[in-house]
Amino acid sequence: MGQTTSTLASAPAAPVASQQAKEPARCPVDHSAMKKTEPAPAQCPVQHDGVNPRNQMPNLQQHPISMNQEASLSTERVSSTIPRDAQTTWDYPSPQQFYNALVRKGWETPEEHVDTMVDIHNFLNEKAWGEVVKWEKRIDGADGLQLARFQGKPGQFSPKARLFMFAGRLFPSRFSSEPPFDRHDWVVRRSKTGEEVRYVIDYYSLPDEPDGTPVFSLDVRPALDSFGSVKQRIAVAAEEGWAKFRESQSSAESSTR
Repeated sequence: MGQTTSTLASAPAAPVASQQAKEPARCPVDHSAMKKTEPAPAQCPVQHDGVNPRNQMPNLQQHPISMNQEASLSTERVSSTIPRDAQTTWDYPSPQQFYNALVRKGWETPEEHVDTMVDIHNFLNEKAWGEVVKWEKRIDGADGLQLARFQGKPGQFSPKARLFMFAGRLFPSRFSSEPPFDRHDWVVRRSKTGEEVRYVIDYYSLPDEPDGTPVFSLDVRPALDSFGSVKQRIAVAAEEGWAKFRESQSSAESSTR
């Protein structure tokens, strides 16, 4: 629980790169293969913390803002499965809004790749919500659970991510020193109590499948903001550790027969 690995059925073709330096960690949108006006850390292009205070939705324009845009892009926003309140769910950016976000970041991308990039963005967020629901089901069920608000924190590594990066330098055969390409903090609201709980989500890129399909790992867990969250994290870690120990013991017994 918490850390999940996901593959995507199709990946965007990479745009022509102006710089061929390979980034060790990258967003599913292949920023290392995009023209950049100045160096910037790999991150999700959508500015999640720039929201309209009236509706808590990102301030993303629906009309083209770049003179270089040649093809028209859809302005339709797809509804997620993530509840925003008791009646509605959050909406994802349209392809046009996503493209505008890329332009504002200084990344030039052929318009024909944007739809796939949006699909990857949405896919990862749906997976993240699924992991949050798994955690919440352990407490008091996840019925009526809502995503109250969220914030993107690219480049702000969580303590756990820093720990794994440090461990990767000391024990490269067991841990990876690659940093997450993005981080989100999500605050969920429990319907039964109204309590708000913060979750930290670290997004990692893993080596592609042999056929080129991208693979991602999401580390989703409640932040250590309360005694309840600390206790929950310890309980899950103990359960997963015990399960791995039993699995290794079973494998060892099978190999000796």
